[in-house]
Amino acid sequence: MQNEIALNETPVHIRWMIKRDLPEVIDIENHAFEFPWSEDDFIDRLRKRNVIGMVAENDDDISGFMVYELKKESLYLINFAVHPDDRRAGVGRQMIRKIIGKLSPTRRKTVSLEVRETNFAAQMFFRANGFRCNATIRDRYDDTTEDAYIFVYDVDEPAATITTKNRIKGQILE
Repeated sequence: MQNEIALNETPVHIRWMIKRDLPEVIDIENHAFEFPWSEDDFIDRLRKRNVIGMVAENDDDISGFMVYELKKESLYLINFAVHPDDRRAGVGRQMIRKIIGKLSPTRRKTVSLEVRETNFAAQMFFRANGFRCNATIRDRYDDTTEDAYIFVYDVDEPAATITTKNRIKGQILE
């Protein structure tokens, strides 16, 4: 994936999350999820040595965030969200490019995450960004009987480019 900003993307600065970011992060979390994390959930996770939080910032406003865990050979995306007002503006793509940029064929080779079976928008987003669904965890969540889909991006096996034809314009899209 390229690190350049596409013409249709809102440019953001992606930086480490700090404690004073939490009110905005929690606001995004509450807008994004039916079962959101609390402030204590964020603090508990981010206190771990191998967990990193990052925010996407645009003009001093936080547009999105991600929390991921560093494992020996992989990265595990624990939480990821973009503010509803900033969706479809490339903020999520830029955050995904950032985390994929941390991969290496010689060290950490994959990024993985769970997506609820009812979160179709997230499934399509991650597929469009080179992730593949490679497993299902049945009845994964305590709050519902939903399954979780495991999505993985592998630096050694990027998803094949999908070519489709735009019905309206007759153009080939990749």
